[in-house]
Formats: sequence, C-alpha cells, structure tokens
Amino acid sequence: MVSWETKITSIKPNEILFRGYPVEQVMEQLSYAETVYLMLKGELPTEDEGKVFQSILVCSMDHGVTPPSAMGTLNSTSTGAPVNAALASGLLAINDFHGGAIGNAMKLFKEAGEAAGRPLDRQKLKAFMEEKFANKVRFSGFGHRIHSTDPRSVALVNIARKNLTADALYWVDIAITIEELINEIKGKRLPVNVDGMIGAVLLSLNFDIAISNAIFMISRLPGLLSHFVEEKNTQKPMRTIVQSEAIYSGSEKRDLPKRGEK
Repeated sequence: MVSWETKITSIKPNEILFRGYPVEQVMEQLSYAETVYLMLKGELPTEDEGKVFQSILVCSMDHGVTPPSAMGTLNSTSTGAPVNAALASGLLAINDFHGGAIGNAMKLFKEAGEAAGRPLDRQKLKAFMEEKFANKVRFSGFGHRIHSTDPRSVALVNIARKNLTADALYWVDIAITIEELINEIKGKRLPVNVDGMIGAVLLSLNFDIAISNAIFMISRLPGLLSHFVEEKNTQKPMRTIVQSEAIYSGSEKRDLPKRGEK
C-alpha cells in the first residue's frame, strides 16, 4: 500500500485533531477567525493577529445586491437552484475586477516593496510608480465605483495599527504611500479600496498570495447565503432582477451595544 502524508487533520476513533489541537479545545477556546487562521497557516495566531484576521473576514461579508457575486446568487436562486448551486454561482463571479483584485494588489505591493526597500524610500517608490504609469500598468486595489473613501479600508488600517508591529505594517505603509503618490503624480485621488487593503494586511500577516482571493470568498459566503434566503423567501421565481430598483428596508443605522449590554 502506498502511503501519503497530510499535516492538516488527524482522525482516529473518538479523536479529531486540527493541526494537532483537539477539536473540543478549539471549539471552546478559539474564534472562527482564529480557527481559519490555524487551518490555513498551521499555527495559532497571536491574540493581536487573530483580531486583525477577524477584521478581514468581517469586512467583505456583504456589499449589497449590486456586486456580480450577489447577482450570480440571486439569479440562480430565482431559477430554483438549490443552495449549493446558488452559492457556487456567486463564488464563480469573483474574479479580477470583483474580489479577485486582492492577489493582484499583493503582487503589486511585493514588487513595489522590492523597489522601495526597507525602510521605505518614498522617492524610489515614486520612480517605480512613474515607470508603471509610463507602461500603462493598472494599479489593482485602488479606487471604488461607489466610495470616495472606503470605510472598510480605513477600519482595517486602524485595527492593523493597533495590533501589528511596525515591521509588519510595512505593507500597509506601502499601500497608503502608493495612494498618496497616485494623487501626487496623476493629480487624481484613488483611495486604497477594500481589496487593496486586505492584500496589504494579508502581507503583513505573511499569508500566501495564492490563497488570498479565497479568503475574500470565505468572507463573502455568509452574505451570499443571506441573499439566497431572502430571495427564496420573499420573491417570485424567474423574476427580472434590476439592481437599481432595489430598496433597502432593513434597520436604520444603529450602534452595536457594548459588551455585557443587551
């Protein structure tokens, strides 16, 4: 018999280990975000790293009915597709210009970091960008069709700065400096969008670029499931779905209660 190895999960009678940790301990002591981190990287995050990764999984959970992933799920649901097919339709719509820009942004930041050096040399980074602009290279992870300032990016920066070391924050600084230099060089403000800032923070957490877009998918899946449930329970089958006709009828803006309050 030919054997092969896996380092992810051990299954024995009455015992399940996630990366060596008993599942019952993981269930009791780790958050969902910390468990995802453990499964993907093989080791536990620090408490601070867990907070940052948690913010990444939350920030892209949903963005209304207009994104292609939501429309993919809504259209499939309207035809009577089961939940797995409807969610798959949404996930398959995540590509270079929707959600999939994270990996491209990370590649850009890596290249920019090689040019700028450590500590970050602003003039070297500016020269790198001017060369890219001359070659008409698209800067993935910047600009947004709705937000002039993406509140998710701002929150990610704040959470990262509270919890990560200055050395790890190098990639966040690269992203922010590129935003500043785009305005300086082109006279055009293109803020770091959520894809770009997720990419920068994932680099700060030393995640593999190859799985970066899938982390967006993990984040977005609960939102797609919510759209599936709402469409199935409140709308007629085979309807014509016009994004611009959607009216928000949920709760008014409200603050989360403080821990311990009801």
